[in-house]
Amino acid sequence: MRGGLHHSLLLGVLLASQAGAADLPAAADLRSEAASAARSGQPLVVLYSRSDCRYCDSVRKDYLQPLQASAAHRGIVVRQINQDSERPLRDFRGQAATHAGIAAGEKIRLVPVVAFYGPDGRQLAPPIVGARIADYYQSYLDEALEKSAQALRRR
Repeated sequence: MRGGLHHSLLLGVLLASQAGAADLPAAADLRSEAASAARSGQPLVVLYSRSDCRYCDSVRKDYLQPLQASAAHRGIVVRQINQDSERPLRDFRGQAATHAGIAAGEKIRLVPVVAFYGPDGRQLAPPIVGARIADYYQSYLDEALEKSAQALRRR
């Protein structure tokens, strides 16, 4: 019996660690994260989310996590900002802020929103608002990434 409990606990820990690994990294320092992405010719991609948003989960799992792992987008930086979180971070000027404060400053009302930023904190392409039609979402994402890369090359 004791061995069975041990294996059950081990399995639970393993599953919990895999679930946590599925999340996107939380934004911590937008200025340095955007600069890192720009050095690779990529935008900083930010998912604005909420803890209770199932559409956000879908965008994260189906589009942004694969993007982050994609060889075609090597060096891309994808972060998450939670509209309902007071988690601290540094904004694009290096000033102390919170996730909720940044989301409010960007006038994020409905989530998910995927935004594309350059190193100066300006958006490089129009954000993708909502989950949209699943059949076309990848096309919207690819188009925004291409517009963002073009904008970075022009700078």
